[in-house]
Amino acid sequence: MDAFPAFFPLAGRKVAIVGDGEAAEAKAALFANSPAEIVRLDAAAALSPQAYAGALLAFVAGGDEAFARAAAAAARQAGALVNVVDRPALCDFTTPAVIDRGEVVAAVGTGGAAPMLAALLRNDIEARVPEGAGRVAALLRRLQDEVRAALPDLAARRAFLRGVLSGPTARAAAEGDTETAARLLREALASPLARRGRARLVAAAGPADLLTLRAARALAEADVVVAGAGIDPAVEALARRDARRTPAAAVDAAAAAEWAAARLEVVVLSADPARDGVAAALETAGMTVEPIPAAPPG
Repeated sequence: MDAFPAFFPLAGRKVAIVGDGEAAEAKAALFANSPAEIVRLDAAAALSPQAYAGALLAFVAGGDEAFARAAAAAARQAGALVNVVDRPALCDFTTPAVIDRGEVVAAVGTGGAAPMLAALLRNDIEARVPEGAGRVAALLRRLQDEVRAALPDLAARRAFLRGVLSGPTARAAAEGDTETAARLLREALASPLARRGRARLVAAAGPADLLTLRAARALAEADVVVAGAGIDPAVEALARRDARRTPAAAVDAAAAAEWAAARLEVVVLSADPARDGVAAALETAGMTVEPIPAAPPG
């Protein structure tokens, strides 16, 4: 990793933008829906450290090399982190391609080396981040203390929240029905099922690029991935790095009972879901098994 990505809270913070051209407007647009105070500086003000007083970030857009260096130096003297447009060597940080969903923000960066590549990757990721994702995050923030009080065990809480994020609670929140979403979440918390693990049976006979979005999300959420015979390694590679990988042949009743007791999220990758013995063992251990079908041929 050549650069470390970090997220700065913007409430009550100041962002300074130098310049008035297209590049400056593009930087200003990044913060249009943020709670930050945006300060626009012209060329004369940009050379004074006092103009950046209290700024967390400063963007220098415009001017020649000498002006950019002088403005960046003034901003740093005031304690701001500096981005100079199209001059990576003068930057404390580079601007990523951003996916803005309110309380959910995703970003792709290339260290300033290939902005167009970052933009293309952003488009791919954007298709996977629902428009209402920020509203779901807002709901979970609102009820965070209730969830922690009901499920003090971290593994149980994570398993519960994964179920919430793929169920009717998240759908209601994403659609803007926050009261229904809050009711559904509280009802789920009160249910004994909130304290059980879950398994998902993914039909994964084909190559990785034919997986459904739902299947890809299941893999991203899994604590344990069980791969049957004939599964493309590229499919299994879509799971979280820290997920436990287990071949189907190694799963017995004891393992299934252990996962159920630990309230883990298990994904079973099977070329023949209708005859999968691992799914049957997990159901016997008390886990709910949700089938995820393959994408229809097209």
